[in-house]
Amino acid sequence: MKRLFFYFSFIFPIFGFAQEAVIDTVYVDPQFQTSRVFSKIKVIKSDEVLRNATSLSDLLSFQTPIYIKENGRGMVSSPSFRGTTAQQTAFVWNGININSQFLGQGDINNISLLGYDNISVKYGGGSVLYGSGAIGGSIHLNNSFGYNKGFQGQLFSEYASYETLNSLLKSSFSNDKFSFQFSLSHNQSKNDYEVEKYYVNRNGAYDNTGVNLGFAYKADDKNEIYSQSQIFDATQNYPLLSEFSTPSKYLSRTFRSLAGWNFKNEKIKNDFKIAYLTDDYQYYLDSNIPNAKTGGSIKQYLTKNDFKYQLNASSEINFLGEIGQVEAKGFNTGISSIKRAQGSAGLLYRNFYSKNFSWELGAKKEYIENVKSPFLFSAAGNFTINNFYSLKLSASKNFRAPTFNDLYWEPGGNKDLKPEKSYQFEISQTVKWKFLQASLSPYYMDIKDMIRWVPGAGGIYHATNTAHVKSYGVEAQLGAEQKFGDFGYRAMLGYAYTNSEDQALKKQLAFVPFHKVNFGADFSYKIVTLHLQTIWNSKIFSDTQSTDKLALDPFYVINVGADVDVIKSLKLGFKVNNLTSEVYRTVVGYYMPKRNYAINMNFNF
Repeated sequence: MKRLFFYFSFIFPIFGFAQEAVIDTVYVDPQFQTSRVFSKIKVIKSDEVLRNATSLSDLLSFQTPIYIKENGRGMVSSPSFRGTTAQQTAFVWNGININSQFLGQGDINNISLLGYDNISVKYGGGSVLYGSGAIGGSIHLNNSFGYNKGFQGQLFSEYASYETLNSLLKSSFSNDKFSFQFSLSHNQSKNDYEVEKYYVNRNGAYDNTGVNLGFAYKADDKNEIYSQSQIFDATQNYPLLSEFSTPSKYLSRTFRSLAGWNFKNEKIKNDFKIAYLTDDYQYYLDSNIPNAKTGGSIKQYLTKNDFKYQLNASSEINFLGEIGQVEAKGFNTGISSIKRAQGSAGLLYRNFYSKNFSWELGAKKEYIENVKSPFLFSAAGNFTINNFYSLKLSASKNFRAPTFNDLYWEPGGNKDLKPEKSYQFEISQTVKWKFLQASLSPYYMDIKDMIRWVPGAGGIYHATNTAHVKSYGVEAQLGAEQKFGDFGYRAMLGYAYTNSEDQALKKQLAFVPFHKVNFGADFSYKIVTLHLQTIWNSKIFSDTQSTDKLALDPFYVINVGADVDVIKSLKLGFKVNNLTSEVYRTVVGYYMPKRNYAINMNFNF
């Protein structure tokens, strides 16, 4: 409490400054808007999200170069971003890192997909801004508030194969002082698909419901308050590889709520927020026996402040402060009850020398109770050479803190673990010419002290800092967009090469494909739009020794669909997923569905 009092006493005097200025839009994560100047970022707008409304896994797999490991459609899912592990990708909800405190990663299919203003992918390290796990990159779930837009509403509903239903109700209202938004989403599926001769998805049903509620109030031209909350309930059965296996299931509930105060004048921008987050889960070893379960719960209390001071017309300094506490409890697991204080202090300097050249330097020190956290830094520059060519450079040191399971699980936890550390360098180049845009982004990462669970005496696994991984690769994109009267098109081709090598074994990390290709296109004529999505992955090694016999085959998946604007505000759509009935899997054992169908309605009012 003393630390909190000291922190508040530092924060509140900031609001004493007052000069005339106007706040136009509230971004719940103000740093994300700034980071777009210096970092490679892909923004997926809410209407584009609906192209893959079944799950966040589908969205990331088809619209980004991230490789998604999924234990069957809609089941346990995790990312491999630029050759890193699932724990080295940060999931960020409105500026707050929401990776599991137990596992250190996000289960993608237990994260709400719908109800955001956009879902964005930030490539490369970002620990100075977003903390532990932001090594390969980060996935951002963003909300924002606008004013003077009146009432707006949206109803989306999709019915698909395997008795799948995806629905979204979204509404908002704003005037010159007040902005309100609400969304309700629901996804469910019997998910009983079969891949002849290979696999039957037994016990694969799932359902989840998400509620998002937010408001902002503009007190005057300088001060604004806002709040954003989310509830997400999910039930996920675990597929059985044999009809004789025992059915199991996983129940989770997350609650996230934040409240903020945004202040702005000619010299100062300050964003202060407090947040409360909970994450509860129960795992039923036998779905038919109510008491045959394990579980855990997390409570997180957080206070953050983001203070920017305009030094002169072309430069600013940015202080970042964060303090909080995490409380964890487990039952029938290797963890009982734990509390951990944590916080951080960061400083960034940005110089916008001209509209063609800007640069940034950042430094941060994390404090995590009982963990020796490293000093972090970042440096970036943005060069616009001419209207044709631009260049972004970045270098950073990032980290991942040991999780509660890594430190305290009995048996096997190790309280002496060091955080994982990563050094990264990246060049992102963009060329624009008429209706064409191309980008090329080579990168390099050196990751040390990676935490691994290895077998010890008596065959008991224990956590230790052993692995050293070097990852390098390149991401390339080519896009085009044109409109001729009633006809228009938009297309994007992406390619990613990833070499992620364990330095001890001199082998590619498991579940990291060397090559991935994405292609997406829309073709519209008057009231009809045709759309296409494809992905191709090269051979995927499933073990640490890169054994060919155990590798997963390359696969090529095609989705096609059509939308018709029945009236100005009503759109009807039809989609065929996996058009060629490709037999494929992204992890060992669990196959993905063959050809399947969906119809949808999108009504804006």
